[in-house]
Order: sequence, then C-alpha cells, then structure tokens
Amino acid sequence: MLEQDHSVRRIIALHEEVEQLRRAVVSHAVIDQAIGVVIALGGLSSDTAWNVLKEVSQHTNIKLREVADHIVQWPRCEWLPPEIRQALNAALDRARHVPGSARD
Repeated sequence: MLEQDHSVRRIIALHEEVEQLRRAVVSHAVIDQAIGVVIALGGLSSDTAWNVLKEVSQHTNIKLREVADHIVQWPRCEWLPPEIRQALNAALDRARHVPGSARD
C-alpha cells in the first residue's frame, strides 16, 4: 500500500510539473513576442529590448509576463494601460541614449 501511495503522489507531482512547464513555454513565447514589438518600436537590439521589458515591469510593479502580454496585444487593440505606456516610453528614451543600444 505504501508503494502505491508513493506512486500516486509521484504521478500527481509529475502532472503538476508538466503543467508548470506548459505555462512556462507559453509565457516565454509571449515575452519573446513582446521583445520583437519593442525591437520594432525602438530600433533596439534584442538584449536592450529585453532590458526595456524588465525595466517596465519593475517600474510599474506588474509581472513581466503581464507587461509582455499587454505589449503583444497593443498593436491589435490599439490600447496600452497608461502606466505601462508611460514606463515603456521612458525606458525606450533611456535605452536610445545608451551607447551600443541600437540594432547591431
């Protein structure tokens, strides 16, 4: 009976791990897409665009994945939450004035 309980717990743990990995893959894809939007918007390198996203997340206290989701949807819905828009504009301004931040 103990062995069966252990097996059931292991199966449950593996199912939870698979679900976490699925969420991580989706989240990663959205963040990559948002990096692409920031690259197109600001003419930045991918590393600089990644830093811009992190900065927006930190300055707005909004999770990075949520910021990325808003930025990815922005071209379609033509709306960006004001706090994200303000932080994004400020981060882009700062990034454009850093040597080496332009597209390689």
